[in-house]
Amino acid sequence: MASIMDGERQFHIRAKAGEVGRYVILPGDPGRVPKIAALLEDAKQIAQNREYNLYTGTLDGVPVSVCSTGIGGPSAAIAVEELIKCGADTFIRIGTSGGIKLDVIGGDLCIATSAVRSEGTSREYLPEGYPAAADFEVVRALADSAAKLCDGSFGNSYHVGVVHSKDSFYGEVEPEGSAVTDRLKSEWDGYEKCGCLTSEMECAAVFSVAQVRGVRAGAVLTAIWNVLRSQRGLPDNIHEDSARAIECVIGAIRLLIGRDR
Repeated sequence: MASIMDGERQFHIRAKAGEVGRYVILPGDPGRVPKIAALLEDAKQIAQNREYNLYTGTLDGVPVSVCSTGIGGPSAAIAVEELIKCGADTFIRIGTSGGIKLDVIGGDLCIATSAVRSEGTSREYLPEGYPAAADFEVVRALADSAAKLCDGSFGNSYHVGVVHSKDSFYGEVEPEGSAVTDRLKSEWDGYEKCGCLTSEMECAAVFSVAQVRGVRAGAVLTAIWNVLRSQRGLPDNIHEDSARAIECVIGAIRLLIGRDR
């Protein structure tokens, strides 16, 4: 019986085996893909469909791809699943986030060791209570790369730890508009007490797929501002430039290429 999965090209990302590198950078925004791909050698667009914009080039002679995931866990999981079928085995999400821990300032980099599973996609992959964890080698490469880029000044530091993944952007920034305001605020208090670095929307899904499929994944997130610092009137930055995070990912992949050889 015919199926939508029978084609040579993957149904959503429209790529096939041989067109995707082992290492893949995963921004959310399709518009950010050409900017990242410009840092690779001989990068060419492979496909663009829906939220998925895919380029492949080389870094130090090794094929590396950049593929957008759109917003949220479901579309990110689809991207990782189909990229794995095309031959990828190492994924680094690059994105933006809202800081939770008070020493995370707008502009800082947050490298995820794992993600709180406050979204729905990971439930399709991991048992209840099982953590969505990043790969240690990817985390180490990101931290080593960030250490060379960040000088520790206000808005130019890096942090390594747990991040929070959710399905609702406005549940974070405007919880009063929800019918479950008290629960949301209570959970946020708990995340802060536990030292959770920052909140975003895709890490738990990306890590969950990677764990189940036996591949590697990690993430570096730019804190565009700190939600709790803003609420408490503390000094902060609003920082929407991902240039440092992009440099961090490129540096990390170079380290992984060298260590994997």
